[in-house]
Amino acid sequence: MWAEFKKFILRGNVIDLAIAVVLGAAFGAIVNGLVNDIIMPIIGWLTAGVDFSAFKIILSAADEVLGKPEVAITYGHLIQVILQFLIIAIVIFFIVKGINKFKKKEAEAPAKKPDDVILLEEIRDLLKK
Repeated sequence: MWAEFKKFILRGNVIDLAIAVVLGAAFGAIVNGLVNDIIMPIIGWLTAGVDFSAFKIILSAADEVLGKPEVAITYGHLIQVILQFLIIAIVIFFIVKGINKFKKKEAEAPAKKPDDVILLEEIRDLLKK
């Protein structure tokens, strides 16, 4: 069982997936910072100082005497999360598009002819003369 597990772990796909998860988490943190610290303040400024993260529907107000917290639907946070998703989707789209463009150029490059074929073509050309 240990040998089978070791074989599974050392396959390229598992290692690639682990790397992708770590990079995805780091990229998510970057996008969160970008949206929360740059994009949403600009949108708030354009909408006359509206803070989207403060948008909520209060279902039950907080009661400090009873120690009861506020119950609310924070749809402003949902707007921020949707914006983060769109940014990640756009970036991944452009990355995949660039990779596909690179692969297409690789596929279009003609394969090098073997030496014996080149030699036979030279002989053919000499015989034609």
